[in-house]
Amino acid sequence: MIDQLVVQMQHIKENIEAFTQYHKDGSVWAKGQVKGNVPVGYWQWFRKDGTLMRSGHFEDGVPVSEWTTYDKSGHVYKVTDKKGGNSGERTTVALD
Repeated sequence: MIDQLVVQMQHIKENIEAFTQYHKDGSVWAKGQVKGNVPVGYWQWFRKDGTLMRSGHFEDGVPVSEWTTYDKSGHVYKVTDKKGGNSGERTTVALD
């Protein structure tokens, strides 16, 4: 039974992939992980000049926990607590 659980956990882990989206100019717009086309784990969004704009966590496509927004200088502008999700809406990403 334990061996079967370990195999299942490895299979789940293997389905999680690094994901990067780009602005039209080729600079990084977003970085995170996806399971299928559903965001999971820690994500970051960047401005075209490369400065961090926002960061936060997803659980099965739902924003959870604290999300941080940064000003153009990279300083924390605000922190929003999603408290277990943003109205339960699930986010997906385009896998182009």
